[in-house]
Amino acid sequence: MTERPARWTQATVYPDMWANPDDDPRNSEGPTPDGELPTLQDFLTNYRLTLRMKCEGLSPEQLARRSVPPSTMSLLGLVRHLAEVERDWRNWITDGDPLPKLYGRRDADFDEAVGEQAVVDAAFADLEREQAATDAVLAAYPNLGEHVGRERIAVRELLVHRIEEYARHCGHADLLRECVDGRVGQ
Repeated sequence: MTERPARWTQATVYPDMWANPDDDPRNSEGPTPDGELPTLQDFLTNYRLTLRMKCEGLSPEQLARRSVPPSTMSLLGLVRHLAEVERDWRNWITDGDPLPKLYGRRDADFDEAVGEQAVVDAAFADLEREQAATDAVLAAYPNLGEHVGRERIAVRELLVHRIEEYARHCGHADLLRECVDGRVGQ
């Protein structure tokens, strides 16, 4: 990128926030989740929302814009990557044959993230479908200590790993979005 966009935020209450508290879907009134499983699910939900928020309002070309060479990382690539890893996590917890990769070859999730509306629409549909499918499989295992699948992974470990993956990539999304149009905030 040759141009440096000016840094800005939509927030008026706290200048380091992405949005004002009343406009932030991650803010909820009332008590915090009670128990380990609801707490983990709440964190996962909020990171999923954060990723979507970082992508909102951008054109397909902006979503596909790479960060800095030689990186192939883009916001659209992150969406595709997280759809791919949701599927991969589901493979960890099932006993059957693994599902094939969504985008074929290794790194195609990033390499083929091009600025076309059809690719953007497909990526978000893939992400929603894969999240829902993994959530549905995990719903059958309310005992976080249960070990499941061919790998005999603990449900707790899988949930924490998913949160870690989304949190790490939301950090990438912060920087990518700032490079695209200068918008900043948590």
